Amino acid sequence: VVTRLAEGYGETRQSIALGADNTVVEVFASLETGTWTITVTAPGGPTCLVAAGEAYQQVDEPLPSADEGA
Repeated sequence: VVTRLAEGYGETRQSIALGADNTVVEVFASLETGTWTITVTAPGGPTCLVAAGEAYQQVDEPLPSADEGA
């Protein structure tokens, strides 16, 4: 899956997280074209593509704190 996303769409992994059920959730995206794909991999199981789209934007801004009325 990773090779196909890289070669076919120019997407690389932008983030990775562990779900409550121990699944691995990954976001792949191309910063050049804006395409993105979200995958979920079960422990010892398959990797599933769960969503894909366009207009990906990388955001590196802090979230407001609870003290700021967020």
